[in-house]
Amino acid sequence: MSRPSPLERLFNPSSIAIVGASTQSSKAGYQMLKSLAGFAGRIYPINPSAETILGFAAYANLRTVPAPIDLVILTIPAEACAGVLASAGELGAGGAIVISGGFADIGEAGVARQDDLLSTARQGGVRLLGPNTSGFIAPARGLRATFAPGAETLEAGGLAIVAQSGGINLALAFIAKREGFGVRLAVGLGNAADVGAADVLDYLADDAATKAIALHLEGVSDGRRMFETLRRVTRIKPVVALPVGRTAINAFARSHTGNLLGDFALTRAALVPAGAVVVDTTDDLIDAAATLASVRLEPKRRPGVGIVTGQAGPGLLIADALNAANVAIPELSEPTVARIRDHLPPLTYMRNPVDTGRPGASFASVLEIVARDGAIDALLVYALHEPDALDAGEVLSRTRGALDKPLVFGTGAAPDDAQTTMAALWQVGVPSFGAPDRAARAMRALVADAEAAARNLERIGTAAPTVAAPVRGPLDEAAAKALIAAAGIACPRHVACASHGEAHDAFATLGGPAVVKVLNPAIAHKTEAGGVHVGIEDVGALRRALAAIDAIPGGPHRYLVEEMASPGIELILGARRDASWGASVLVGLGGIAAEALGDVAIRLAPLARDDAEEMLRELRGRALIDGWRGAPVADRAKLIDAIVAIGGLIASHPEISELDINPLRASQDGRLLALDALVVL
Repeated sequence: MSRPSPLERLFNPSSIAIVGASTQSSKAGYQMLKSLAGFAGRIYPINPSAETILGFAAYANLRTVPAPIDLVILTIPAEACAGVLASAGELGAGGAIVISGGFADIGEAGVARQDDLLSTARQGGVRLLGPNTSGFIAPARGLRATFAPGAETLEAGGLAIVAQSGGINLALAFIAKREGFGVRLAVGLGNAADVGAADVLDYLADDAATKAIALHLEGVSDGRRMFETLRRVTRIKPVVALPVGRTAINAFARSHTGNLLGDFALTRAALVPAGAVVVDTTDDLIDAAATLASVRLEPKRRPGVGIVTGQAGPGLLIADALNAANVAIPELSEPTVARIRDHLPPLTYMRNPVDTGRPGASFASVLEIVARDGAIDALLVYALHEPDALDAGEVLSRTRGALDKPLVFGTGAAPDDAQTTMAALWQVGVPSFGAPDRAARAMRALVADAEAAARNLERIGTAAPTVAAPVRGPLDEAAAKALIAAAGIACPRHVACASHGEAHDAFATLGGPAVVKVLNPAIAHKTEAGGVHVGIEDVGALRRALAAIDAIPGGPHRYLVEEMASPGIELILGARRDASWGASVLVGLGGIAAEALGDVAIRLAPLARDDAEEMLRELRGRALIDGWRGAPVADRAKLIDAIVAIGGLIASHPEISELDINPLRASQDGRLLALDALVVL
């Protein structure tokens, strides 16, 4: 018989040894042993000074344990951990949890200690959770490998939690309990020296009892692996992610788990295309994951949501929230509206949302009519709990099968009444919430998951176009433009000049009006340095421009003489290589304004044309591309080509760390031109 996989022995052990088990109730080793009291397997406390602890026979060290050990839990000082872990590996242990801090979480002083711990684990074939972790909880197995009090109250269910922070892992597990959701596995990764989020996601993907995964991230050391893992896992089961890092908290994050946060926008740009549903709060994380554990929409690019409400005010809040999240609320067909009119008073709104007024006997019929409309893929139903008039929850339970569409229910009631109603609906696969905004966020998660699944099905792989020759530098603007031109992005006609004479010859060839720029790879911000002169129409203006460039410190300089482009819409198109996520592409509107206002969209590279189209749709100022108030209309096909080309360029050239085209001008003559280009190697 083959041995279980290392992660199986870590998360589903038959035997556990607790090194540092203590007789003192204030110690983590005591609390850990107490939490494990319900474990059905063998437990071996390790303490050389005790004979028994909490009724378990204690052993002096691992070598005195009389049977094989699957999992070793270390609750001892950091400096002693590597030696004990070496013994665990020699004895054939499959997994280890290091509770102690004092590793990379304390900075450089602890990094070497963590490296030694990881090396020891790998030499011994032991999968390591932590260090600096609160452990994990698997209620269905009676396994609560944590020192946190209250873990014994957590109930089994289909929701898995994977959290960078042990504290957040426990907080999420208790939020799930508060809302009545059971947990399959709740893991705090801590410093994640060995077992990281991607490892646990892979493990859970093959666990049939896991229905959905709630993922908390403080930092990602290998973003590309995370991206590919998520793409694979979300094809099997939903993942909801809560990334941290919207503000400048890097120093605190390093002190916490030893991870340096990546750029938040880039992290989000990676998680969403990989198939994850991204949320902003812990409550939303649990609500969304529990919803998706209960029901999942079929993959679809833009699912339509039908809203049926018993009260107009909550219906407006729900519709507003879904519209703000770009969820489709399609107008119902005329035949559908005509059938609804047979059941509702004439003053109510019926085209979607459908306002039933105070729900009555026709409520079930209205639900069925809306559900049968061809534009509707899911229903969100809201009604106050009014059992003397109509128990909407009971109606939903009774008509659930006839509706044949995924449902989310929102209600308002006295707490006890609401809990009873909602619990009954959860049992029949209807996610139910006691507030309209929570119901709306749950529906938004269903839709986001369906849209992500559709993208993943359509996009098995993306080929990266390549520029054959390796890029060597440093590159000035002329060399940078030659590179992007080779990738298929047009530039204005230009000539690189080494002298005033060559500049005059170039001006005579190109004609006016022209632009004259300093050509020096050491000057990245040419305008600020006084190195950009536009509207050059005669020889006198040319001489003055050249003289101004000569006066810039750091010369002698070369010159770029370039034709002026026609007016148009200015965009920024760039790419950069992140230490974690690798190559990515950014597009935004407005040149400098895009950077100031943050109106940009980001994707990992390489990317497909569908990705580029989605990026343009994400821009808040996207109407400008289509000729806002008589402005030039950008050629979307050319713009999409340019986005894809830049993604291919940086993806195929690891020597490029950053590439910027700012501005990229969509001219009124139909051209798309790179007016300035910067390439950093």
